[in-house]
Amino acid sequence: MIILSILFMPLAGAFVLGLYGHRPWAFAANIGFSAATAVATAVMTARVLAHGPFLALHDQAFVDPFNVFLVDLTAFVTLTTAVFSRAYMHIESHMGRLTAGRLRLYHSMFQLFALTMLVALLTNNIGILWVAMEGATLSTTLLVSLYRTPASLEAAWKYFILCGVGIALALFGTIMLYFSAHALIGGQASLLWTDLDRVRTRLDPTIVGVAFAFLLLGYGTKVGLVPVHNWLPDAHAEGPTPISAVLSGLLLNVALYAVVRFQVLADGSLRDRWPNQLMMAFGLLSVLVAAFSLARQRDIKRLLSYSSIEHMGLATFAFGMGGPIAIFAALLHMTVHSLTKSSLFFSGGHIAQKTGTQRIDQIQGLLGRNPAMGWAFMLGTLAILGTPPFGVFTSEFLILTVAIHKEPWALPFLAVGLGVAFAALFGRMQAMVFGETRVPKAPAPTSLWPSFLHLALVLTLGLAIPPALSRWYTAAARLLGH
Repeated sequence: MIILSILFMPLAGAFVLGLYGHRPWAFAANIGFSAATAVATAVMTARVLAHGPFLALHDQAFVDPFNVFLVDLTAFVTLTTAVFSRAYMHIESHMGRLTAGRLRLYHSMFQLFALTMLVALLTNNIGILWVAMEGATLSTTLLVSLYRTPASLEAAWKYFILCGVGIALALFGTIMLYFSAHALIGGQASLLWTDLDRVRTRLDPTIVGVAFAFLLLGYGTKVGLVPVHNWLPDAHAEGPTPISAVLSGLLLNVALYAVVRFQVLADGSLRDRWPNQLMMAFGLLSVLVAAFSLARQRDIKRLLSYSSIEHMGLATFAFGMGGPIAIFAALLHMTVHSLTKSSLFFSGGHIAQKTGTQRIDQIQGLLGRNPAMGWAFMLGTLAILGTPPFGVFTSEFLILTVAIHKEPWALPFLAVGLGVAFAALFGRMQAMVFGETRVPKAPAPTSLWPSFLHLALVLTLGLAIPPALSRWYTAAARLLGH
């Protein structure tokens, strides 16, 4: 029943706001449905803490230490993004960039996107997982093209085509995995994570190896792994800022979640390090390409999107290394990146809205123009760069420590990638925040507090991880490393 409650809230929100999303109260309603979803996920978490993992809906849904904290994170970021979007999208509407129909589309697709993310995380069925990821593609394609400008339409088509090809590859891998399991299990059970995990050591290694390659490339497109990352900068730059925040903060995490689930099956079937080596290669390549691409960016949202590629590459590399500490670090990195990057999009979106431009060279003197926006962007940039005591420093330190012991060959590449990214982002932030003020001061946005809330959580995770969260990470690391 609790699973149905979690999924019902965004479904009802998509239906109601699809009809009335243009009304003045629709902004508050969007927050209300998101808050109800967050409350339902909190109730589910309390049940997991009290009684442990469980199956539901005739074994079609399940909750374990790996997905429970991602469900909570998804609901929380969805809620704070809905709060941020109330003021942001209201201004966009008053500026004439959104019609009543587009407001209805935005609110309904926002809730539908949240629904697809929650379904992907909670399902026990790899077929339903694929459907949910395809649903996420369709809903966010409409959101990326919301402004109907030539650039946004081009970005939406690019996103749809590239992710459509990727999701087709993932479907082929899913079918191959089902084919391998059908001879051992038979029937619908061949699609269930729990049953696949039970027989993973007996799956045909040749079929599973090929299937994992397709699945990694397919779902890796959604993660933004190089070389299938080209949709991500355009989609982030041209879509509404709240959508950029949830794409970086949620979609990339959920896609990586799917990849890691399949990695566990491939590890058990192949009994060698080939799946891990493949993930490390894609992750390391993503870190390096994204780091060297950062210095060439002139658009604030494209800059943040390449930073997302870098950090998801780092998390993928950590999962590829394997072992309890590396997996613990990867899970922590997914969490702090989601919170920090969404915070940066909140502050960066307001900056672009107040200044009327997304070009970095035209944004200077933020602290003089608006101290709240300047501090939010500066602290967010320092956090994403991995400066202590923020949580990104903790996760990156753990990843580098494990790499020294397990994969020392990769350490120089990681150091170069992180160093280049630090220099590029810090240089951009310094000019934007401390440069000479060129325009009059602007009032502080009323919806900037979610940005500071996210940064406060990231700081807390850098100083001391709460015991309950640490237990989840540890249990998930054991689950994925068994």
